[in-house]
Amino acid sequence: MMNIKNKSGRISFGNASLMPKEEQLETAVRHRRITIGIPSDRKNDEKRVALTPEAVNILVENDNEVIVQKGAGTGANYSDKDYSENGAVITDSPERVFSADAVIKVAPFTLQEVDYLKGDQLVMSFLNVLALSEEILEKLIRKKVTAVALEKIKDSNDVMPVVESMSEINGVTSILVASDYLSNHLGGKGVLLGGITGVTPTEVVIIGANTAGEYAARAALGLGSQVRIFDKSLFNLKKFQNKIGQRLQTSVLHPQVLKKVLKSADVLIGAIELEDLRPRYYITEDMVKTMKKGAVVIDLSIDRGGCIETTECRPLRDPVYEKHGVIHFSAWNLPSRMARTASIALSNIFNPLFQNFAESGGITQLLKNDPGIRNGVYLFNGILTNETLGQKFGMISKDLNLLISAF
Repeated sequence: MMNIKNKSGRISFGNASLMPKEEQLETAVRHRRITIGIPSDRKNDEKRVALTPEAVNILVENDNEVIVQKGAGTGANYSDKDYSENGAVITDSPERVFSADAVIKVAPFTLQEVDYLKGDQLVMSFLNVLALSEEILEKLIRKKVTAVALEKIKDSNDVMPVVESMSEINGVTSILVASDYLSNHLGGKGVLLGGITGVTPTEVVIIGANTAGEYAARAALGLGSQVRIFDKSLFNLKKFQNKIGQRLQTSVLHPQVLKKVLKSADVLIGAIELEDLRPRYYITEDMVKTMKKGAVVIDLSIDRGGCIETTECRPLRDPVYEKHGVIHFSAWNLPSRMARTASIALSNIFNPLFQNFAESGGITQLLKNDPGIRNGVYLFNGILTNETLGQKFGMISKDLNLLISAF
């Protein structure tokens, strides 16, 4: 009987052919069970929480473990019971929370929190470049973590979803805050933000034709205020006007025009976007001095240095002060005033992110698959990958794409 080799290299013995079986190639990475830690930010003057109980339920149902520190959701009116009933493990031990595969919080990490980290894990929070200390960064490097700045994450449309959602809240909230401080209730001059029949409407000046400026304008216009928009880009102003859908008083940033307008303004909102480490005062102290007594100033870019010279970066528990007769409200985390809404908005972003993390099978694979998350990485396995931080602290930063390709 003749033995014949077939094309697959297997041998047929006469009529008894040993047929080769098809090789089953792996087409997808198997789901990996991950643990997610949600610390409490209460001590850091932060009320937002990154994942709601409903989001926790989805993650747990998909065979992941979520560890929540006691009181983590209190600021957003989520109780520990809300989380436990949705499958979370509640603990009072920070060591257990910070030893999870992925740790996500809203406020930037403190020195003590970095000490709790086990290392070789994914950590996520707002970065706040201006406030970050070299000591914290060096400790994160020694822990060999992969660190992601929430404000730098991008989605499939090349939009920064965290920044956009918080900017929407910032814009609306700034007008509500201004309304409070114009009223007698909080010591203001007793002016209704907006307008009624027979009374001249209040004047609101907004610096920055962006998302925060847009939502501030919509809120102010809805109340009946007269709104003026300033921006350094004529293109941004045209786009802004089209979004609002009605004629507005717009102008490019010109000191003389600004100075004239501010003399009659009741509210000034600084919403212009600033580059990291490059604060720029479009509104000088001399301009503020010309404003009406009892006018309200709110700088929404204060976390990046501010665009109004008289503003100070203050905690949310003590955000108000008076300067040159003008009321200043200045808090870096203004969305915390609307913590429940802000938490739901954040959770809508991070819930699918963690599902993708589990499905990817690991941090490196997640970063390879998702350029949007990759955009937010400033440390990869303890290696600095953010050029801005490198310039600030005199450190060498590496190209993240090259580092990932090596794994």
